[in-house]
Amino acid sequence: MSAGTTEEAILDLAAVGIGPFNLSLAALADEVDGLAFEAYDQRPAYDWHPGLMFDWASLQVGFLADLVSLIRPTSRWSFLNYLVEHDRMYPFYIAERFHVPRREYADYCAWVAGRLPSLRFATAVTEVRWLAERDLWELTLRHTDTGATTTRLARALTLGVGTEPYLPPALADVAGERVFHSGEHLHRVAGLTEAGVRHVTVVGSGQSGAEVFLDLVRRQREAGWAVTWLTRSWGFAPLDYSKLVLEYTTPAYMRYFNGLEPAVRDRLIASQWQLYKGIDSETIDLIHNELYDHMLDGDRPPLTLLPATAVRAATPAGGGLRLTTHHADTGREAELDTEAVIAATGYAPRRPEFLAPVEKLIAWDERGRYDVTEGHRIRTVPEVGAGLYVQNAELHTHGAAAPDLGIGAYRGALILNAVTGRDVFRVPRRTAFQTFGPAAG
Repeated sequence: MSAGTTEEAILDLAAVGIGPFNLSLAALADEVDGLAFEAYDQRPAYDWHPGLMFDWASLQVGFLADLVSLIRPTSRWSFLNYLVEHDRMYPFYIAERFHVPRREYADYCAWVAGRLPSLRFATAVTEVRWLAERDLWELTLRHTDTGATTTRLARALTLGVGTEPYLPPALADVAGERVFHSGEHLHRVAGLTEAGVRHVTVVGSGQSGAEVFLDLVRRQREAGWAVTWLTRSWGFAPLDYSKLVLEYTTPAYMRYFNGLEPAVRDRLIASQWQLYKGIDSETIDLIHNELYDHMLDGDRPPLTLLPATAVRAATPAGGGLRLTTHHADTGREAELDTEAVIAATGYAPRRPEFLAPVEKLIAWDERGRYDVTEGHRIRTVPEVGAGLYVQNAELHTHGAAAPDLGIGAYRGALILNAVTGRDVFRVPRRTAFQTFGPAAG
């Protein structure tokens, strides 16, 4: 046993990490009578992408993709009830907004997180062990506010630790005050202004890259910097929001996708990137408006957009950096001098260190990823009966729906139904008009 006090009461389900998906799980679990549930996060309170919380940004999915509504619309933890509690229902009704401001969604989540009794913030899970004789997970907890260490036992465990910022090797070696990930943008951009930076380069053309570029352009009159935006993709492409394509983010497609061979799944994920990596059309329109105004001004520092351009290397040069770039269409290399780089280069799955004691019990695929069943359970060796589930680390097994907020309540319902051994929540079966498998014979 770990040092400190051990609580012998056994949880039916423990959740590690309190992001939107485990918060959704906790909100649904709150109404399951008799369920012993707790969720842990090392942060002192709930916070969601603070480095990209632009006042003007909207959520890319509709408000019904809240923590509970697509499974339990009558829940007191719904977004609509949040509006009622804050006396904003009529203004929201008149506004006719389907895509709500991102900061409003973040405040909604924080409102739920501040009221659920099952959440344990300032609590880091430092180790997970499997007790073979009892078929239980033992979690070692470090309480960051007191430094105390305790343990907790659970019959099932859900991992919701999220992803981590990814910097490609060319930029990782020069990361620092002037080379950083877009997730830190709002915390770091003022420092670039104070340092008198005259040229900023944005790398990456997903939604984060687009928002960072737009923010830099809007600050240009005050900051006086030139801005270059480059992407290795063929263009600054939009998310595909067409209705039949959106069906590829539904449970129906997720179930179909999970049944495919791993090599087929990997090929499809690579080809379906506009389902989850593109730019929403509203942001593209805002950027084009800014570019048009920039053209009319005529005397501002230049703005340069470079599609099909990858960064191959980055080396210090003078007070800044020299980027070696490669153009996909022509195969030509070029050099670009800049003083700062903001890398909107995405996020990568993380393998939590606390799983080290049990990693040999887990089934990994040939690329070191979890082998996940249709029900979001990580496969383990046969002797482990204790449930091990995952949220938002199964893009490779469940497709583009895995990181989509609209799948959160559905996935949480599946997990809770499995843990309780009964259909606590009615899970929808018809979620798409398309039939994704072969035609019936």
